Amino acid sequence: MVDTQQSTRKRIRIGDLLVAQQMITDDQLSHALEEQKQNGRKLGNTLVDLGYVDENALLNLLSDQLNIPFVELRQFRFDQELIRRLPETSARRYRVLPLREDPDGLLLGMADPTDIFCLDELTRQLDQTIKPAVVRESELLDVLDIAYSQASEIASLAEELDEELESSAIDLTDFAAEATDSDAPVVKLLQKIFEEAITAKASDIHIEPDETVLRIRNRIDGVLLEQVMNEKRIAPALVVRLKLMSGLDISEKRKPQDGRFNLKVKGRNIDVRLSTMPVQFGESVVMRLLDHTDGVLPLGKVGMPPALVDRFRKIIARPHGLVLVTGPTGSGKTTTLYGALSELNKPEKKIITVEDPVEYRLPRINQVQLHERIGLTFGSVLRASLRQDPDILLVGEIRDAESAEIALRAAMTGHLVLSTLHTNDALTSALRLIDMGVDAYLVATALKAIVAQRLLRRICTSCIQDHEPNANERQLLAAIAKGRDLSQVQFKQGAGCPHCHNTGYRGRVGVFELLEVNGAMAEALRDNSLNAFTRAAQQSPNYRPLSHSALDYAIEGISTLEEVMKVSAQIEDEAELI
Repeated sequence: MVDTQQSTRKRIRIGDLLVAQQMITDDQLSHALEEQKQNGRKLGNTLVDLGYVDENALLNLLSDQLNIPFVELRQFRFDQELIRRLPETSARRYRVLPLREDPDGLLLGMADPTDIFCLDELTRQLDQTIKPAVVRESELLDVLDIAYSQASEIASLAEELDEELESSAIDLTDFAAEATDSDAPVVKLLQKIFEEAITAKASDIHIEPDETVLRIRNRIDGVLLEQVMNEKRIAPALVVRLKLMSGLDISEKRKPQDGRFNLKVKGRNIDVRLSTMPVQFGESVVMRLLDHTDGVLPLGKVGMPPALVDRFRKIIARPHGLVLVTGPTGSGKTTTLYGALSELNKPEKKIITVEDPVEYRLPRINQVQLHERIGLTFGSVLRASLRQDPDILLVGEIRDAESAEIALRAAMTGHLVLSTLHTNDALTSALRLIDMGVDAYLVATALKAIVAQRLLRRICTSCIQDHEPNANERQLLAAIAKGRDLSQVQFKQGAGCPHCHNTGYRGRVGVFELLEVNGAMAEALRDNSLNAFTRAAQQSPNYRPLSHSALDYAIEGISTLEEVMKVSAQIEDEAELI
């Protein structure tokens, strides 16, 4: 339990203490108290939200006044089993987190260590002495999301569903189709799968039946993390339920199908694009999760450096020409294009997009979803779009010579055309258009700029440590760091911890390359000469290769040399194909 002297020290009024320390004024305290009555939040949070006091200053003051530690959770290696000894409802209600168990008691991280009622209640619940520590509330909530992940509950629900299927003689398809009750195990299991993915910020969910097990894999920061279940027989029930949600044919199991549906998970609006495919042991399902809660990112927030954003804005402000955004699947091309569209979307501009599928719905923009079965192809829609008097065209992806030629001719006849291409860097993109069978003079005349981009994984700040480059990494540095003195640079890597699912990475950062086509490059394109085009690009004063920009992040300790090597290897592989 908490001793009397310690409790007495905690009975302080934060507002009065801040006024006494001259960190806020009496007027600011009065205003914050009025705001607190309206929003119902803690006074400290309200003062921080109003900008009257810095959060770090407030937490350090509480630490000093209460004589308790201030713990940085980003650097703390927490024990998941210890945290789960406290029920999730209590942890979230009181904003607390068990940090460490010592012989003299339990160290408990608290967003508000002055809450005496909370301390008394948790002392009773845990039946042991509590030693409070102050932590940032935002970091605490992040750790709670990780610690109380749904993995064990998903496994439990899968086992429950497996038992129900075993004891039931009804047809599996009928069972799934009639499982409209929210308590049905299949529905509850899917709910937990989605909640786990959203909490982990996954971009995709893979449901894959194997010979004896079912695998559920979430793609987090570009890498798949796997959970294996022994209840393989539940896979068809999950697939049928997902097909029903997507409006697909549940009786067709021999052909791939595509669909989409919307979900609200943890207060976030999620658009789910679903793809099924028959595999050896059933049907595989992949779901792309698109979070529409925050809307389209403006161009200034897609991750481009400010200088690059300024150059890109000038390019898309031109009245005509083709602008390409290139990179492999999942590199953020669509995010960049929609950011550009959000700036171009003005009442005086007619904008038409041709997409497959339409990922974000934008006001005032005429968005066309392709449907090849009824003849609504890229070629036919592009031709029809040009008769709609557009100022700006967005072509979701240039896939073949027909769509490339129409896009380029539109760019030559007074339209600004934005599109994507699946190549790995800017230099090879222009030649790829010619390889598709488009006349070289069309590419040379219409192509104005190419953006190549990639997403690098960020080093987890909770387990970051020094890293000594290995032989391959030293070879990479010798190749791309010419003229730069890196002798004093201390590279970093992540050791792996619960915060980052033991990967050493948490989150991603964009790396970009912008190539503006000048006269010398256009002439090289007319001659279909990669070497001449490459020389002209490298002599351009503003051109900086992707690998060099990626290396900057490694030097700054934001990403690793391992990630830089991936970018460089992809570019080399692409160049060999041209």
